[in-house]
Parts: sequence; structure tokens; C-alpha cells
Amino acid sequence: MTASESPARTYGGWRRSRGIGLMGLGSAQTLAVVIALTVLIIAISVDRTVGVIVAGPALMLIGGTVLRWDGVPLLHGLLQRIRWGWGSARGYTAYRSGVAAAHPHGWQLPGVLAPTTLLSVEDPAGDYGVVWHRRLGTMTVTLRVAATSTWLVDPGQAERWVANWGSWLAGLGYLPTVRWIAVTVDTAPASGSRLAHYVAGRVAPHAPAAARRVLAQLVEVSPAAAADVETRVSITFDPALSPTRPRNLDESLSEVSRALPGLTDALGSCGLTVLGRATASDLLGVVRAAYDPAARGDVANALGDSGGLQRFLDWDTAGPIAATEFYDRYQHDSGWSVSWAWHEAPRANVHADVLSRLLAPGGHPKRVTLLYRPASAADASRIVEREVNAASFRDALRAAQKRDENARDRADKERALRAAREEAAGAGVGLMSMFVTVTVTDEDYLGRAVADAESRAEVAKIRLRRLRASQAAGFAVTLPCGICPPQLATQWPR
Repeated sequence: MTASESPARTYGGWRRSRGIGLMGLGSAQTLAVVIALTVLIIAISVDRTVGVIVAGPALMLIGGTVLRWDGVPLLHGLLQRIRWGWGSARGYTAYRSGVAAAHPHGWQLPGVLAPTTLLSVEDPAGDYGVVWHRRLGTMTVTLRVAATSTWLVDPGQAERWVANWGSWLAGLGYLPTVRWIAVTVDTAPASGSRLAHYVAGRVAPHAPAAARRVLAQLVEVSPAAAADVETRVSITFDPALSPTRPRNLDESLSEVSRALPGLTDALGSCGLTVLGRATASDLLGVVRAAYDPAARGDVANALGDSGGLQRFLDWDTAGPIAATEFYDRYQHDSGWSVSWAWHEAPRANVHADVLSRLLAPGGHPKRVTLLYRPASAADASRIVEREVNAASFRDALRAAQKRDENARDRADKERALRAAREEAAGAGVGLMSMFVTVTVTDEDYLGRAVADAESRAEVAKIRLRRLRASQAAGFAVTLPCGICPPQLATQWPR
């Protein structure tokens, strides 16, 4: 390395949120263990027979909470398996539609997408589609963007793009109506139908035969050497959190329209080219192609026509004709899908292009979604201060128990302190997660596609966990529909 060269910039510091708890447990888990121990001690002190009866459930609760398998409490896995068995026995994991429906909810998307509906908004800057979640009241708008590659630019320029992206995320903390954003990179092998449709309509009828043969050969071989890549930024708003307190749907949509121009303009400095807001037809095409990958070419051709896709589909019929959720995979129309969630972020510092291998096109359709939930500027300082206090409490508890500090605890404390310092300097605070979905049209290729996706995640230094018993929800998260699993987990099912 010469004196004029500087080392490549690295990024890191992600950490899992940890509260004040015993043995690495959270606050709720610690409270459950303490209550179980207290009940057990009281039962033994009152009567030994009662103590023996209470000891079994209490020890099972304590063991299921404390013992873990791959970072997941055993009790959590057991409850998830019980819920899955209960739902499967009642047919909640299967969806079937037909030509006619005799009840008001006969036409709707399956699973967690059922409460959503699609709205088309007319705006001077361009019409766009809004996915409205009727139960939560949230509205999701999707921006179509094109990312600039960092391979052919100066490293300093790439660093500025990353810094501007961090500033854009930090600015979301000052917008009370923004609940979360989802950045999705959707890749699939090129179907070739769009190119064939384009060329067929432009070949002169009296063109030389040799020229027509060359064009035909190009159309034939192009799908093997090309891929469809779409990048989307979906912003989910909650108009009810606006200071103006919109009273109806029209006022809520006006609130969303006022916030969009500023967010869109700021993305231009992050290495992204904003192609426009996704229209209702664009959203219909994404959902339909995801559920029926064999129809991707037909959907692309319909989107290219002047009439758009809305002539053939609406939001309720854009979903699958039939779908079945299995414990570790999801079958839908012509596709089989497997979804993963981010289990652990990279421990070491990484370069800006760490996700390039995971996001690169492969032999099968794949969607990678980064979900970011920004904390408000008022709550950011309180969140990082709570994390620092929790780390200090664990230090004091370890000292009282005369245990040595291990490397992981030391690194976790340093990251918590660094996050507090960065927040004091103006950085934003948020919760991040990642979801990956890979789809094949033949079940025999599913194992190969799963191995490819997991190997790409390993190259990116990311640990993924397959969403067992939650495949349908994981599939929906990677669609531009504003689905956020942590938020849905707080809603009582109805």
C-alpha cells in the first residue's frame, strides 16, 4: 500500500437489544422466572405435597425460559409448535379461491394481507398506489428506484452515499407519521417474453431474412444472459400520528402526499435514482408475479400495454388461486417459496458492498428486504440510555457473583456505549431486520435454491433462520404491502 492510498472504510456496530435481565434473559422472561421460583418456594413452605405438585410446572417454565436452542427459548419454540398444530388442524394454513364467492370475504388476499386494500391516488407529481391496512390504519407508498453500482466509482463517493443514507434514516426520527420503511431488491431470471414482444412488434415485414434470423437468435439467447432486477423503497405512514389529526381517508391521503416529496428528493443523494412512485398497476404486477412466478412474463407484457394491468386484475384477485403453508415452505399457484429472517448481524466490521453477493441475481426469483423501524428523536436518547444502564447492571451483577467478563459481554458493552455517543452527536436510532424469500416453479429445485440463498448469506456474514411455521407471513413481508411482523405481533387477532 502506497502512502497516498487509504484503507477501505468499514462499517459495523450492530447489536441485539438487551434489557435488564438475568442470564441474558429479557425483562419479561426474568419476571416469569422470578414468579415461578417465588410460587415454588411458597408452595414448598406451605406443604410439601403442594410443593411437589407445583414443582413440575414451575421447573418446566423455568427450564423452557432459560434453556435455548440456537438462541431461541425452548418454551417459545414449544408454544409456536402448538399454535401451528392447532391452526393446521382447523385448516387455517390453506387458502382456496373459486370462480364465485357467496360471502363478503370470499375475495381477499390470504393471511396477513387480508386486511389490506389498494388505493389509487391522483397527484400532480404523478399518480401512485397506496396499500391501506384497514386494521392498523397504516398506508404504504412504494418508490421505484435504481441503485448505482459502487464498483466503478471513487471510494470516497461511495462513502458519501452511505453517509447520506444514514442521514436519511436518521431524519425519519423527526417525521412522526413514518412508522417503518422496507428496502427490497427483487431479482429473477429474465423471462424473455418482454423482449420478444418488443421485437416482434418492430420487425419490418420486408426485412432481410438474415436480419430476422439474427434478431430471433438474440431473443432466444438473451434470457440466459440477463436478469430482471427491481429495487423498491416502501414507506409506511400512520396518518393518525400526524399533529394535524386527519379525520377521514381523504385527509390521511393528503398527509401522505405532503410528506412524499421531501423523502423522495433526499434519496437522490444516497446513490439512488428515483424512477417514480409505483402506481396501482405496478403493485398489482409485483403481487401477482410473486404468487404466480410462471406468469411473470405475461404480467410484464400487460404492464407494458397502455391500458395497464388494472384491466385484468384488482387487489383482491391479484393473490393466489390456491396456497398452502407448510411448516418450512409455502406453496402458491405455480411457485414454491422458502423465507428466512435475519438471525444475527455481522459481528465484524464489513465493507459497503457486503450484501452484493446476497442481492445479486441467481437462478431463481429472490427478494431481499431490509426492514427499518426508526425511533423518534424524542425516544432515541432514552433507548440508548436504557441499553447502557442494562449493560452496567449486568456488569454489577457479574461482579457480585465473582464471574469474569467474557469477550462477548465486553464487546456488547462497548457497542452500547458507542451507540449512546453517536446518538448524542446526532445519529438516528432504529431497529433493523432482514427477510429473504426465494421461489422456484418446481419443488424438485427447492433444495438447490435454499442452499444457494444460505450460501450467499454466509458470504455476506449474515446468519439467517428459516421462518418455520411463519412462511406465509415471511413471504408477505418481502412484498410492497407494508407488513411488519413485530407490529402484527402486538395486535390481538380478530
